[in-house]
Amino acid sequence: MNNIVEEYWEKFCHEKSIEKETPHEAWGFGNTKEMADELASLVYTRIKTATTSAYELYGPDEHIPQVGDYNIILDGSGNPVCITQTKAVQIIPYNQITPEHVWHEGEGDRSYQYWRKIHDDFFEREYKECGQAFYEEAPMICEVFEKVY
Repeated sequence: MNNIVEEYWEKFCHEKSIEKETPHEAWGFGNTKEMADELASLVYTRIKTATTSAYELYGPDEHIPQVGDYNIILDGSGNPVCITQTKAVQIIPYNQITPEHVWHEGEGDRSYQYWRKIHDDFFEREYKECGQAFYEEAPMICEVFEKVY
């Protein structure tokens, strides 16, 4: 993490009386600067309160989201926008993700049809980049979070 992100975390910890050694991660959404900016803005305004990631694409040493996790949400330039805390995590087959979860993702018109089109394309690319084929039953990590700072 760069100094700006660490300073942001330390300020949060001081204001919320949390130990600065509390585990946390810093990351941005998506795979482009524009996507990271847009989705970070949706989290900041509390429209986006959920996300989905491909369980199979996590590396063996990569942290799987857990209830209670703190995440510093970064924009497309790597600057901190806000901090979230994970409230719920489920692993669900892609084709069983509910319209309710989609609504909480807050993207586009918040419809299931919009979400599927965007995410079908996104996961097709992500799986392909890892040398795998995306499929309808792929296990997904469905995470619900709350902006806490």
